[in-house]
Amino acid sequence: MGLEKDSYERIIENLYDGLYFVDRDRVITYWNKGAERISGFTADEVVGKSCADNILTHVDSQGNSLCTGMCPLAATIADGKLRETELYMHHKDGHRIPVSVRVSTLTDRDGIIIGGVEVFTDISNQEATKLRVKELEKLALLDNLTQLANRNYIEREIQSRFGEKKRLNVPFGILFIDIDHFKKFNDSYGHDMGDEVLKFVANTFVANTRPFDLYGRWGGEEFIGIIRNINGKELEVLGNRVRTLIENSYLIHENERLYVTISIGATLVNKNDTIDSLIKRADTLLYKSKAAGRNFLTIG
Repeated sequence: MGLEKDSYERIIENLYDGLYFVDRDRVITYWNKGAERISGFTADEVVGKSCADNILTHVDSQGNSLCTGMCPLAATIADGKLRETELYMHHKDGHRIPVSVRVSTLTDRDGIIIGGVEVFTDISNQEATKLRVKELEKLALLDNLTQLANRNYIEREIQSRFGEKKRLNVPFGILFIDIDHFKKFNDSYGHDMGDEVLKFVANTFVANTRPFDLYGRWGGEEFIGIIRNINGKELEVLGNRVRTLIENSYLIHENERLYVTISIGATLVNKNDTIDSLIKRADTLLYKSKAAGRNFLTIG
């Protein structure tokens, strides 16, 4: 016995993955509950909107915008070929989330392409992060606003990485991160909006971290990422990816899109380093990024 049409609809609507349909002009015609949960946008907010409206602002790992150009969905509608890729989707709260995307065509009874279907899966490291949050809460090592590790925990974690380097020769590096023009942002939009910016930047770190790395709030608008088992080139690529994701994201305030950028100092641990010398060097490199015009990463 076949499934009834409404059974199919119920299954699609309640899929854990996000699923949406577009017509040939890439206007969104359907948006399921999984898509609402992963993106934060309700069906009412996106159905009827075009991909060119850039609501979801898909970007690749180099920060190239896909929604206004030849995205996988547009390419599949054009040539009929199935595609699978990973990209970064804008969450309604402002941060970026990595998603695995599978794209296919939507056809009528005669097999003529009338649109496209995209299924997307959240591939961020959220479950591991939730466990870490519970751990840190127990130890009172959590920053209340951003839910990241606080300064005490960062110092303990760096000390552990020094021990691991000494015992097992596992390299590590740090990213010293500062939100650009944060004071001006606070003065223009108020401290509540400033808090939203801190949370959205923190959420971008959380969603895009590897399971064995750690990001924490050093103080004010400064953050530190402790990146394990990495070389200089990889550290630079990883830091620039986070920087680019934040640059291409936005918060909505009174119908206005607010964009934020970060500057980064990146460095690998040296043989003779202490915590102080490592952080001081990263801090100096951060200020070089500021001097270079901000929204920049300096490695050294």
